[in-house]
Amino acid sequence: MAAAIGKERAVYVEQVQDSLRFLSQPKDDNDAATHSQRRFSYPLRRGQHVILLDSKFDLDVFTIPFKARPPQGALPLQLNTNFNAAVYYGRRLDFYHVNSRQHLNGKQEPQVRTVGLGYGLFTGLGSSTINPDVTNQQTRVAEYEGFVVHVGAAAIYDARIFNLGLAIGADQLLGPDGQHWIYQRKPWFGVLFGLDLN
Repeated sequence: MAAAIGKERAVYVEQVQDSLRFLSQPKDDNDAATHSQRRFSYPLRRGQHVILLDSKFDLDVFTIPFKARPPQGALPLQLNTNFNAAVYYGRRLDFYHVNSRQHLNGKQEPQVRTVGLGYGLFTGLGSSTINPDVTNQQTRVAEYEGFVVHVGAAAIYDARIFNLGLAIGADQLLGPDGQHWIYQRKPWFGVLFGLDLN
């Protein structure tokens, strides 16, 4: 695992028996002449643990399986399950919980548990059912699937197999009925499922 220190260094962590060994070195050859390698160790005692943090930017593609829209006028809370997809960009925080377990023969075994969290912004495309009830009786078509662009913010949890997140966003309905749509640019709440791209 690696974590950044300042703008010119990277730290590589290795567990050797009952200690963590850190190697700090320049990120590229241009800095090697002015920055030397540094090594230091941290003893990892039985029953104790160390938390290491790695922070980076994250790019993901998500689907939004449903959006919960708050009540508008005479319409109660709505659950939109139409197709929605989004591109997410934000900050990712990986927490590495490192400890050591001792076997009956006295040998130490390293254990590393990882938790990933993130927060950022997203934008994407989707659809929503458009009918007279959601356009104040202004649409000329009985019912159709309208094309929407959405933006918002999300908090992400890395579940290893997939990423799961909670989002708050707003939709912009494209087309002539956008000016009459009761949910135009109104907030909604939803759940994100995604795939990590980096």
